[in-house]
Amino acid sequence: MRYYSDLLNYAADTGDTVALVKASSAVCESCKAYADFIAKSNAANGLLSGDYHEHIVDVPQLNRGKPGFAGGSANLTVGAYTSKETKTDSPLVSQPAQYSRKFALVDQGGNWVMYEWKQTEQ
Repeated sequence: MRYYSDLLNYAADTGDTVALVKASSAVCESCKAYADFIAKSNAANGLLSGDYHEHIVDVPQLNRGKPGFAGGSANLTVGAYTSKETKTDSPLVSQPAQYSRKFALVDQGGNWVMYEWKQTEQ
């Protein structure tokens, strides 16, 4: 989960989602939605600013499921940041928040990739 979080942060910094998409299953809707958004709105093009990096606090659960699947939960924080979809849009201001992320991983060619994730604010 920490590696995937690093990929999310790298994509947010650069707009480069190649590694993030490669570490995500093709059926992961949350992964695709995040990658699509961050490809358009990222720090490199000036549409994302502030303390937008997520910080994993802990991963209290990680369990193997049926063969080839694993899942768990992670607790994370994100600071205050602003984002815009285009340069002419009004900024969307996000306050610091804590989240719980439930996630599922799938074995894809010997590598664990993100199958799905959902996070809720705590």
